[in-house]
Amino acid sequence: MKPLPDPLAQIRAINLTSAFNQWCGIEVVSAEPGKAEIAMPWRIEVGQYSGFLHAGLVGALIDTACGYAAATLVGRVLASHYAVNCLRPAVGERFIARARVVKPGKSQVFTSCELFALSGGAEKLVATGETLLLVVPDESA
Repeated sequence: MKPLPDPLAQIRAINLTSAFNQWCGIEVVSAEPGKAEIAMPWRIEVGQYSGFLHAGLVGALIDTACGYAAATLVGRVLASHYAVNCLRPAVGERFIARARVVKPGKSQVFTSCELFALSGGAEKLVATGETLLLVVPDESA
């Protein structure tokens, strides 16, 4: 496994290719070997009927951050399984997902993530998650 030469630039470039991520307003805050942090602002369109961040978006943020953390070490990945634990209603002005690789491998990568809601300058943990990602072979090799 060879980490990306410039993980932040490469993960930001990958993020720009996703129409969904652009619609959500997801930005890559940081990326280094085995770690990634993304953020998304609150918008009414991403809420559910009670005004909280929709659980689908909670899962999307966790899945995306974990995928980016894995990609910094192994390149392209595809989610095989992910689990999300919603700890409290996700209410805030901005949401920050911090992911890390737990165990990289040649064919699969285990990751974990914490999702925080930022409101008034304070962070609250709103969800945690784990993913199992499959390494997508480089077809040019």
